[in-house]
Amino acid sequence: MLRKVRTSHVRDLAGRFAIVASRYNGRYVNSMVRAARRALEEAGAQVELVRVPGAYEIPLATELLARRALAKTGAAPVAILCLGVILRGETVHAAHIGEAVSRALMEIQLRHGIPVIHEVLLLENREQAVKRCLDPRHNRGLEAAHTALEMARLVQRLRSGGS
Repeated sequence: MLRKVRTSHVRDLAGRFAIVASRYNGRYVNSMVRAARRALEEAGAQVELVRVPGAYEIPLATELLARRALAKTGAAPVAILCLGVILRGETVHAAHIGEAVSRALMEIQLRHGIPVIHEVLLLENREQAVKRCLDPRHNRGLEAAHTALEMARLVQRLRSGGS
């Protein structure tokens, strides 16, 4: 059963957030981007949007954004939201893409200590995409934004010695 998106009300969170979103399956991804961006901006966050061709390219852009802190070439985001939609076809290609993206995003998050919010959805069909991306009650972009805000606050607290 699909749960309604829960919302949180985190305000005045310092820092920049990045959204890495694929252009492929744009109708669905764009809806998630709009919902995520709106929620982050309402919380007072600065938002940088990076577009990539497809889901498979999301980890590279995410890695480069996370490296900014090491390279001192710009401020690293306090969290990175990764948004994409992969629709299963008649072959296992979609599953391979989904697994590779999931593994890479997890590794980036752990390597850099930056929350990487994984909303690259591997869906069975367009009906699932409509429900999870276009329906405001279940929009996974909105859910990603709230998760990013909560995790950024948690990481900030843990780094400052809090629990």
